[in-house]
Amino acid sequence: MSPTQGFPRRQVLGMAAGAAVASSAIVTGSAAADTADTSTSAHRSDTWGSVPGAVPVPLDAWFDNDGIDTAAARGGNFDGSGYSFPGEELPAGPTVIGGVDFLFPSSAAGAKNNIVANGQRLDLPPGRYLSASFLVSCSYGAASGTATVHYADGSTSSAPLGGSDWYSGGGELTASFRYSPTGTDAHPVAMGISDLWTDPARDAVAVTLPVTGPATEGTSALHVFALSLQPAAAGRALLLRSAASTNSLTGPRGTQSVEATVLNAGTAWITPADGVSVDVSVPGARTLAPAAIPVLGPGEQARLRIGIRNTAGTAAGTAATGTVRVAGRGGTASARSTPLVLGTPDYQPTDASLSTHQAPYWFSDAKFGIFIHWGVYSVPAWSPVGGSYAEWYWNSMQGTDDPVHAYHAQTYGEDFAYDDFIPLFTASRFDPRSWVELFEEAGAEYYVLTSKHHEGFALWDTKVSDRNAVRMGPHRDLVGDLFAASRRWTPQLRNGLYFSMPEWFNPDSPWMGHAPRNPYTLEPVPYTGYTAGKDFVKDYQAPQMRELIHGYDPDVIWCDIGGANDCEHVLADYFNNAKNRGRPKDVTVNDRSGIAPHDFTTPEYTTYNSTVVAKWEASRGLDPHSYGYNSATPDDRYMTAEEVVRSLVDIVSKNGNFLLGIGPKADGTIPAIMQQRLRETGAWLKVNGESVYGTTYWAPMAQLGDLRFSVRQGRAFYISSLAEPGSTLTVQAPVPVRKGDRVTMLGHDRPLDWDFDGGTLTVRVPAAARAKGRYAWVFKIDWTR
Repeated sequence: MSPTQGFPRRQVLGMAAGAAVASSAIVTGSAAADTADTSTSAHRSDTWGSVPGAVPVPLDAWFDNDGIDTAAARGGNFDGSGYSFPGEELPAGPTVIGGVDFLFPSSAAGAKNNIVANGQRLDLPPGRYLSASFLVSCSYGAASGTATVHYADGSTSSAPLGGSDWYSGGGELTASFRYSPTGTDAHPVAMGISDLWTDPARDAVAVTLPVTGPATEGTSALHVFALSLQPAAAGRALLLRSAASTNSLTGPRGTQSVEATVLNAGTAWITPADGVSVDVSVPGARTLAPAAIPVLGPGEQARLRIGIRNTAGTAAGTAATGTVRVAGRGGTASARSTPLVLGTPDYQPTDASLSTHQAPYWFSDAKFGIFIHWGVYSVPAWSPVGGSYAEWYWNSMQGTDDPVHAYHAQTYGEDFAYDDFIPLFTASRFDPRSWVELFEEAGAEYYVLTSKHHEGFALWDTKVSDRNAVRMGPHRDLVGDLFAASRRWTPQLRNGLYFSMPEWFNPDSPWMGHAPRNPYTLEPVPYTGYTAGKDFVKDYQAPQMRELIHGYDPDVIWCDIGGANDCEHVLADYFNNAKNRGRPKDVTVNDRSGIAPHDFTTPEYTTYNSTVVAKWEASRGLDPHSYGYNSATPDDRYMTAEEVVRSLVDIVSKNGNFLLGIGPKADGTIPAIMQQRLRETGAWLKVNGESVYGTTYWAPMAQLGDLRFSVRQGRAFYISSLAEPGSTLTVQAPVPVRKGDRVTMLGHDRPLDWDFDGGTLTVRVPAAARAKGRYAWVFKIDWTR
């Protein structure tokens, strides 16, 4: 990314020129501002207003792609490569997805059922709406762009609209397989909801979709399956948009969480005087921890966790119908009858059971982790800068045209086998305490260590093979030593383990199709420490995973590659091991175990351009293209702290976590440049971390030019500028701010002068405040005053 020098002194970002503002009233703020709530002209009363129902919009006239098949009616081609969604696992007609009323399209033979977004203008039923919810999916990677809302007065507003790849398996609507050109592909595919802000003060008449690629093989495209509009209400009006029981734990008492999303559909701010809270009434359980909504601006959403606990005699897993109720001054504002599952029964080795697990709240709140790639590959530690991953050295050796093939012969000789590096992987200077204290100083909330990479060398004392760090190489339990140091010296850090499902050259199940061999002569070489003749999954892979689960109790298992596995049984064991103890805890697993259920998706060396509601985690190394240490990379090619911070802020704004990779050397030392980058990132987080940890995404939009947004529900709203602001920061967006709210820049405690006309926030930023910032400048709107 570019350095901050050279940006204009006045930063103006946002909506299309000519966009009308929501109100002509000017609201100002300063150190001496009146604290009265005068941001709305709505009359305050004890009456809760009614909220109009959602308006699903028929899209048949614009459908131009057939992306849904059934076994009886084939011919669809969602992605341009002949693959399609399975209609048998999808709804039809009017349906509720993620709490939104949609008209789901037909899967009949030959029927078009989605729009490939390419700048089409969709007519809307004229009206005043808070938001437009799109049911979307993307082919060949995430796709997004700018969507434009058109109003009856000729004005427009614009915001990003996009989605994640259908193959990621993350979204509000998931199918367990997809149809291929010749049959079926047993991999989950998904659709998600993407919200587009609309101005409730203007009559919307149309929306123009982003321009993305056509649905052709290899081209990333955004597909729209359905659209629903949420009308605005007047005065005090809340809508319980969705409610569902979960298997997650919430609060200090570890109660079962019921999740609810509440929308302020009216024109009045919700304040502490309204006394709004959300509780659950259901036979067989009681609410122990209602969720409060102290502050919620018009058009804003609150994503809540209500804690319930089973009453005596109610077995875990009991199904019951309950009522989730939003109430406050004036009585009930909104309520929903919903089926609930009371308590968490033992997980079963089935997709249906495992899919009830979700990313724990600690993981969603943590935001920042450290990814540690360390193994035998840390000895040669070489790849062309920006080329193949350095940790793929052994596999790269196999290709006669790969630079690693020639490098190895020239540096070590053709007779030097990869396993000859094992004695050189010494970890002789490995100081686990210094590692975890560095991660803490970096501001990380968790870390993930490669317990075993594709080379098959285990960093713990696995009992199913001598190919491990205790029997050879370091002669030390590296996993155990790091976990012990973390639990003693940095107990707040969560501890995670990466595990490669296959191994490149394991003689019993070689991922690359052959057992170890000399890449120059093709003669067989030993797979050091391993005795062939095992059932790879039953006798080797699954037992190793259980050794990690029961021997080290990781908070995260980060699988890779997938393939042959017994993860339905292993993950049921993992989840039950965490649940059935004196002090239960929430653990998590990613999307690469080889089975459909997972807690979060994992884009690699890439990210999303818009909010993805299904939890995700982006990963990359500090290196330009390697997770493991690459001795060929000069210091000036590593990510700068500015790039790390900007990536973190961007990812968090879109509901993601950032897992940042480092590669220790073979002796266990972390390169100085990596330590420097981590400490610089930590210094920024010490000042600005409140805009990162424990926040959630802003529903109207994630980004606006160089601006990113995050919300600490009921407390504060954050605007992070990736460009150094000038004397004035201008935000052309529906920022939730009232007269009397205190606006500051983190690191500069004095309040800043500001004004807001309903559509544009202008903050005056003195030189003293700008000088306090670095990498990303974070402005806070404090709602608690």
